[in-house]
Amino acid sequence: MNIILFTNLHGRPGSLNLSRPRIYVPLLSLGLFLAASLFYLGFQLGQVQDGPGLAAGPQWRLEVAEQQRAVAQARQESQAHLDALAMRLGQLQGQVLRLEGLGQRLVEMADIDQGEFDFEQIPPQGGPAAEAAAGYAVPDFIEELDTLSRVLDDREQQLLALESVVRTRTLKQQGVPTGRPVTSGWMSSAYGKRTDPFTGKQAWHDGVDFAGKAGTEVVAVAAGVVTWSGSRYGYGNLVEINHGNGYVTRYGHNRDLVVEVGQHVKPGQAIARMGSSGRSTGPHVHFEVLKHGKSVDPARFVWAKRS
Repeated sequence: MNIILFTNLHGRPGSLNLSRPRIYVPLLSLGLFLAASLFYLGFQLGQVQDGPGLAAGPQWRLEVAEQQRAVAQARQESQAHLDALAMRLGQLQGQVLRLEGLGQRLVEMADIDQGEFDFEQIPPQGGPAAEAAAGYAVPDFIEELDTLSRVLDDREQQLLALESVVRTRTLKQQGVPTGRPVTSGWMSSAYGKRTDPFTGKQAWHDGVDFAGKAGTEVVAVAAGVVTWSGSRYGYGNLVEINHGNGYVTRYGHNRDLVVEVGQHVKPGQAIARMGSSGRSTGPHVHFEVLKHGKSVDPARFVWAKRS
């Protein structure tokens, strides 16, 4: 095949013979170059279009792996918290058992009706039924904590009430004259009619006398408040104590007084020292017990024992 080309070069037409082999080689090279260029361009365009999608694959896998690690860590921390709560729950249950044992012993010691203070039963409860929340179950340990909290509140109230009962009973018992008014000595004169040591005539004796060594401690026979501490006609140096519940005691003929008016005293506390002041024939203490303003025989209190 011959191709005639018309150009102005050299001022004459030229021709190209395609049937010659040296012509095919350049044309084939040019075609291959164009094809390679087109392929490369298409590949680059494909990379630009598909690049974000291909790159996203590894990224979402990293995010999923990170979330899985976070969930595992949260589960581990939650389990640790649950273990700590379970341990604390066990400790609280042990404390409740000890409180119940203490309360039961106090009830028995105080000789109180056990139906009034029952430390063996769960606190009674009631009320109208309430609609339960749908789709949510309270964990068992939360229910246990709520029950334990109610038990602790109930036990606390019972123990406070029991403490008040025991304290009131103890104060009443401590306010009842009991025992001897001296730490040592003997009863030298009884309550009632006797021969007056000064006149030799029959006279009424409102108390009992305890003789002993001068300076022997004189003690309160019950808890109370000192209402008199000083000299009084016939009694010499006198201490008078109001114990409440209508009880008053008097301690006369003392050498020294060691308490003051308004002072609170306990059973067995020293309040004076034995002497022979006032109308007395020797060292002794004149001991009187009054109930609602009237004298009573102190002997039944002297020989009584405090419970």
